[in-house]
Amino acid sequence: MASAHSFRAAVEARDLAALDDLFTDDVRLYSPVKFTPFEGKPMVLGLFGVLLRTFEGFHYIGQFDGTARTSADGAEAPSEILLFRATVDGREIHGIDMLQFDADGRIKEFTVMVRPQSAVQALGQAVLAGLVADGLVPDPADGSPVGTS
Repeated sequence: MASAHSFRAAVEARDLAALDDLFTDDVRLYSPVKFTPFEGKPMVLGLFGVLLRTFEGFHYIGQFDGTARTSADGAEAPSEILLFRATVDGREIHGIDMLQFDADGRIKEFTVMVRPQSAVQALGQAVLAGLVADGLVPDPADGSPVGTS
């Protein structure tokens, strides 16, 4: 069974293997740098690999818990919010991770919000570069899938 504590420990330890056990197979991650969600465990884990390399000095500073309706099915589910601070490309980020759990306690939906706008832009550029480098998304410079020039 997942919990915000288990998630927090895995992120702070930069342990992708531990994160794998905490997500549902159909997890959705809503990002401030992409209009549509990242969907599915392989993509979300790939994104976390990029994020763990991108964030500098990442640390959680607080936590709230409660319930919320999931966007996938509208059912009310246990939810937790983790507040964090980090730096990306010299810009300090203030953010929150909103975790929503399924009936088995795994993370089904994950929403990230960050501020200020300049940090969102720096994060977006860094994440895109990392996703392209890891072959998870096509290179927008040439429009072709990564590795198939």
